[in-house]
Amino acid sequence: MPPDLDKVFKALADPTRRYLLDQLREDNGQTLGELCRRLEMTRQSATQHLAVLEAANLVSSVRRGREKLHYLNPVPLHEMRERWVNRFEQPRLRMLSAVKRRAEEAMKPSFVYVTYIHATPEQVWHALTDPELTGQYWGHRNESDWNKGSRWAHVRTDGSGIADVEGEVIEAVPPKRLVTTWFDPNGPKDQEPSRATFDIEAHEGIVRLTVTHEDLPDEKAHQDVSGGWAAVLSNLKSLLETGHVLPRAPWEMP
Repeated sequence: MPPDLDKVFKALADPTRRYLLDQLREDNGQTLGELCRRLEMTRQSATQHLAVLEAANLVSSVRRGREKLHYLNPVPLHEMRERWVNRFEQPRLRMLSAVKRRAEEAMKPSFVYVTYIHATPEQVWHALTDPELTGQYWGHRNESDWNKGSRWAHVRTDGSGIADVEGEVIEAVPPKRLVTTWFDPNGPKDQEPSRATFDIEAHEGIVRLTVTHEDLPDEKAHQDVSGGWAAVLSNLKSLLETGHVLPRAPWEMP
């Protein structure tokens, strides 16, 4: 194996260095301080990892005043692809990759909850997206401008400003359909977001609200959201139909 390519394989063998490359792929030209904040590690440790990546020519750096900006160099990765991938049958590899992806997606559990509410679609939409109302029946404020592509946050009502869930608005069609991604900002760095879809359908003075939570990582997450959605949506139904939430937070029941 050529010496330079050998350095590339050694550099990529470490998960922290691969994560550094991922961060530069998403946002090229970061300073050491910015990378340290993403990694939650000391500057000395991050510097050592960057030195290995620079020695493998996977990262290059440019001075800008007092700052040193780091950039991803994809050339060695292209050389690896030419040597180790393009020699094989790419159509077959793509097919196998697609089969693997579909199989993994099929294994991820999903949760569906349907409830019927004496309300209008506009009232249900407002209750799902208004931070004050969500704070009443959910114990968290759902904060966003609810435009497609915007961020949203599930913020505690204790004044701390802490968001226990964050995500992106994938689809917003008031007052019929809302689709958002969900992830724990304090969870593992390699977590994949789940997706929650709210379908609002009107029929003769009532609303059928269907919540579909997909791409859950495992059965434990499925069990957690199963109880959580039932409690939250029961509280929402009570608020819209009576003007009051349930006398005790239903998720606190044993």
